[in-house]
Amino acid sequence: MAAPVSIVIFGATGDLTSRKLVPSLYNLCRKKRLGPEVRIVGVARTAMSDDGFRERLAPAAREFAKGEWSDDTWAHFARRLHYIAADAGAPGGLEAVDAALKKLEGGEAARLYYLSVGPDVSGKIIARLGETGQAEGGAWRRVVLEKPFGTDAASARVLNGLVLKHFREEQVFRIDHYLGKETVQNVLAFRFANTLFEPLWCSRFIDHVQITAAEEVKVGSRAGYYDGSGVLRDMFQNHLLQVLACVAKEAPASLDAGPLRDEKVKLLDAVRVPDAAAARRLVSAQYEGYRREKGVRPDSRTPTFAALTLAVDNERWAGVPFHLRSGKGLKRRLTEVVIQFRCPVQTMFARQSGPAGCNRVAIRIQPDEGIHVNFQSKVPDAGKFELRPTSLDFNYAEAYPDAPIPEAYERLLQDALAGDASLFMRGDEIERAWEIIDPFVQASEAAEPEAYPVGSWGPAGAEEMLARDGRTWLSPCVPCGDAG
Repeated sequence: MAAPVSIVIFGATGDLTSRKLVPSLYNLCRKKRLGPEVRIVGVARTAMSDDGFRERLAPAAREFAKGEWSDDTWAHFARRLHYIAADAGAPGGLEAVDAALKKLEGGEAARLYYLSVGPDVSGKIIARLGETGQAEGGAWRRVVLEKPFGTDAASARVLNGLVLKHFREEQVFRIDHYLGKETVQNVLAFRFANTLFEPLWCSRFIDHVQITAAEEVKVGSRAGYYDGSGVLRDMFQNHLLQVLACVAKEAPASLDAGPLRDEKVKLLDAVRVPDAAAARRLVSAQYEGYRREKGVRPDSRTPTFAALTLAVDNERWAGVPFHLRSGKGLKRRLTEVVIQFRCPVQTMFARQSGPAGCNRVAIRIQPDEGIHVNFQSKVPDAGKFELRPTSLDFNYAEAYPDAPIPEAYERLLQDALAGDASLFMRGDEIERAWEIIDPFVQASEAAEPEAYPVGSWGPAGAEEMLARDGRTWLSPCVPCGDAG
């Protein structure tokens, strides 16, 4: 990136900018992955000078930047930071931004517009960028859109239509930070770079798949926003379906954006959209005390926890259920995929040690990132042929002590600057994800949610859902990880 580039962050006084975007850009600068003529321009309504913007961001950058911190490096990086006070959603606001940018740029420059604002404001900014001619230029123009991208399939289609009226698809980068996580990307390497596992990755050998995204924190200061969203919109439609697609899709022809995203869309197209009866198998719940949170309606049915089962109707996954769950106020922070293999059909060990256990693979996305392979081994000198579960463990921190896992936004920002959309979502992909989740959202709004204690693993109904099929939740994977 030797040419001049302006990274224009709308909503620059928000938490995302201070906790994620600027610390990630600082790290890219520290690693010499930002060109010398890349500048970062914050845009928000608050009146502030460039120096005031830099001073505002410094404490958060020091706290949240992963890796080495250097005051000298920050001072060098901070010279890239500029600020424009403007209401980008108001009439004339973007014209003022464009004039200030041209003065800073002093000539032709590429622009990456990052919309760190709510969906109501982002739509206005997209439209105004197009109407004022700022979606095109002599150098490239790209736009990064944060979630939520719509609130259902219908609104997502409307928003896609608006975006594509003013920007071409190759200019649009719809972000899901889960796709920037090294551990999610490593699913591709684990499956397709190892002949040990890929031949077994099908219904002949796999009994079921579990995906858990647990958060220890409650809704906190986000209660007002969260009560209009809920866990199904906040986690399932994007993060969990993205992880499912990475786990279950076919091998792409290459790692380029087109083949990678084509295979994800094919997989999501094969996910069965539930009818009303299937959607009612959903377990939706609220942690105890949720309705007393500031900003939450006293009669709210918004779920803070949900568990559901999806089916993939293709040859590889026919008959394999995918059990998904996510919630707030749970026992610990954990995101994990557990692949439960079928049990051995032979019974040669049954007389001596009881039925042989079933193998499983656990992919820990966060924290304690790693992969755990569970298998059976013979206990030595036990006086009989006794079997015991054993694990082969791979831990990122131990395997790569000199290469710590970066913040997901580092990779995503770097890719957006390079024009690589492989880790971003395409419009048709987002619309299909909403089509899958919409029936569950409707079912949750029609039912009274269960209650579960803060600090638990969720409501009893989630366990009962799997028990009806003779299964149980395996996450955190036992004995692969701490049972908590």
